[in-house]
Amino acid sequence: MSIAKSSLLMASGTVISRLMGFARAVLTAMAIGVTTNAADAFGVANQLPNNVYAIIAGGTLNAVLVPQLVRARKHDDDGRGFINRLLTFIIVVFLGVTLVATLAAPALIRLYTDGWSEPQLALATAFAYWCLPQLFFYGLYSLLGEVLNSRSKFGPFMWAPVLNNVVQLAGLVGYIWLFGLDPTQTGGLGAWTADRIAWLAGSATLGVAAQALILFAAWRQIGLKLSPNFKWRGFGLRPALKTASWSLGMVIVTQLGGLVQTIVASGVINARNGASTGIASVAAFNIAWLLFMLPHSVATVSIATAYFTKMSHHAQAGEHNELKADLVAGLKTISVVALLSTAALIVLAYPAARVFVGEFPATAALGNVIIALMLGLLPFSFVYMIQRAFYALEDTRTPFWFTVAQIAIHVTGSLTMARLVPAQWLVVGLALLTSFSVLVQSLLAGWLLARRLGPWGRATLSAALARYAAAAAASALVGALVLALLGGAGSGSWILGSVLNAVGGMAAIGAAMLAVYGAALRLLAPADFDTAFGGIAKTLKGILRK
Repeated sequence: MSIAKSSLLMASGTVISRLMGFARAVLTAMAIGVTTNAADAFGVANQLPNNVYAIIAGGTLNAVLVPQLVRARKHDDDGRGFINRLLTFIIVVFLGVTLVATLAAPALIRLYTDGWSEPQLALATAFAYWCLPQLFFYGLYSLLGEVLNSRSKFGPFMWAPVLNNVVQLAGLVGYIWLFGLDPTQTGGLGAWTADRIAWLAGSATLGVAAQALILFAAWRQIGLKLSPNFKWRGFGLRPALKTASWSLGMVIVTQLGGLVQTIVASGVINARNGASTGIASVAAFNIAWLLFMLPHSVATVSIATAYFTKMSHHAQAGEHNELKADLVAGLKTISVVALLSTAALIVLAYPAARVFVGEFPATAALGNVIIALMLGLLPFSFVYMIQRAFYALEDTRTPFWFTVAQIAIHVTGSLTMARLVPAQWLVVGLALLTSFSVLVQSLLAGWLLARRLGPWGRATLSAALARYAAAAAASALVGALVLALLGGAGSGSWILGSVLNAVGGMAAIGAAMLAVYGAALRLLAPADFDTAFGGIAKTLKGILRK
């Protein structure tokens, strides 16, 4: 399967999953609000399994397994023995870690919050008991998916989250049917009964479990099956673990930065006078991050995942020129999408926020966080792709060091902002800090890659970026003009009058921006236009014919 087809197949699954994720986020906001204490409690608890998973295995599974699995296929059994022993090992480890983490829920909640009252801590802890079992299924999903990716079967890994969202959406519909809508949390924290907690958080965990278990069906399609094997001595995991040590260190450092950010953001709830205000906290940042991750997940992750396997093969064969060519091609394609997405979500930040919240103060608070965060989309995507180039070379040490630099900036800045920035602007400041720190990280990563491989096409890439940026600027200008014609995005404007108005307005503005961007790109960079749009069109036609 070609890179274009592989990327499109993954992107299509991601698009559907993310759209369903938006629906889930909207329903959650309608049910428990965005700038409420209950929303923050659920946001922290539901994020805990992601954080713990990232610390113990995120770097290992994502950075080193594909090269190891590619190498294992050279064995007489096509790598099946290695896979089964690895899967058995991972299942045992994750069962133990999940049990310990769940028992430690009260301590973990206190670690990730600052200045919360005992009732809010109790609510967050209750959510956490239901959410932390997700940890086991995240590990299972990642391992099963990486095995499929190593064999160039990319679709199931990207489509499985659709099932996750189906389950969670059903759970949310059931929750709303049973308990109603309360976006301002008029009942306060005391209204959260055990059945309400179990229904909301339990459905989230059930969705993650379904996402992991469905991949066993894809395994059977490629002739693999789980055969537990506890003979771990001498099966070749030690080189992988040695390589993973740097990745694990990188993830721990990253989580340290996330921990500091969450603590700082959670502290602003002390400035709230009521159940819901225009002061953004953890839940608002999570929604902004959801919007931020849409183009990243659709374009960057899909493209990078497809290129990663290809770059790993080149690295194994010592074909460094081919690896560099793949890297530049991937970065250029990612840039076309990232720059348009940045322009669109900055222009449409307030209407997008209106989909999740009703009152203008909350809309403005969320919209400002979105704008600040979107400034870092392109460098964030670049870092992700360049990391995969290092991982293909089985170099996890270098990504550790440029991540340390990013986190050092982020932690120092977060602690400084906690003292100096007013509560209503604190989370916006954290978002801006995120954008700045990943920009520094991307520049450092590119420089270090040049030291490792020599010139890899940064000049060519920079020239292409200038053309894409000019096209994105023209698109943003047109989008802003159309928004102004619709009455702007201030208090009482038409586009913020209702969710329907916001969605309709965004559709009209987005269509205008896409048309202008495509036309400008065709004029300024015709070859890249054909690659980005023509290639997608041809691939779609081919898939539809089949």
